[in-house]
Amino acid sequence: MAKNSDDKLFAELRKIDTPTITNVVATYPKNPLCLGLYNPWTENWYTDTSIRCIYPEKGAIIGYAVTCVFGLPDPNYAGRLSFMDVVDAMDAMKKPTILVIQQKWPAELMSKAGLAGEIMVSSMMAVGCKGLLSNGPSRDVDAIRRLDFQMLLGGVTAGHGEMAVQSVNVPVSVGGMDVAPGELIHMDENGAVKFPADKAGAVLANAQAMLADEAEKIAALRAAKTAAEVRAAMAGQGYGAAVKKKK
Repeated sequence: MAKNSDDKLFAELRKIDTPTITNVVATYPKNPLCLGLYNPWTENWYTDTSIRCIYPEKGAIIGYAVTCVFGLPDPNYAGRLSFMDVVDAMDAMKKPTILVIQQKWPAELMSKAGLAGEIMVSSMMAVGCKGLLSNGPSRDVDAIRRLDFQMLLGGVTAGHGEMAVQSVNVPVSVGGMDVAPGELIHMDENGAVKFPADKAGAVLANAQAMLADEAEKIAALRAAKTAAEVRAAMAGQGYGAAVKKKK
């Protein structure tokens, strides 16, 4: 897909909230607008409640996933990788990117490792990264707030100790979502969802169609005054459909 085409497509996808994206990716498999890309309950394709959006006011972002794993330095693996290898991977990936960091710390350190600060984020932005998704904490959120950058994290903390890159551009699992390098990630204050890059056009078209359909239903619901009017507005949604018992 050409860069200019990506720019236009991603600009439209950023206008859509992440829950709507999940709706067309897999949430409603019986809806004709749902692409059914994953089994919604058995596959790990969106984040859970362990992930928190740091800047909800910034709205949705989308980018190609670059992945890495951070943990304690391993003397048997010392010097093999550095953060510059992560920067190189972001530089080589299609733009924009979202860096997905799986943090693997001992349990007693998991909530204390303030991984990505202002300098690290500035390095990421220099090579086209627009956001960070990680299962652990980061820091400097006051300084990063002034930047054009989004973070979805396991939390926020002020410090960390010595740390090391364990792997780059490998499959990772962050906040209940499995991510492979090059997949697209869409994320906002509701969380993050992934889908294959070659499905981006279909995701956009179906999400726009679903939003138009929902707008009509919401208008009817807000005008409703009786249960019958609510039922009529909800026709086809499945919320109130009762299963008839066989005699």
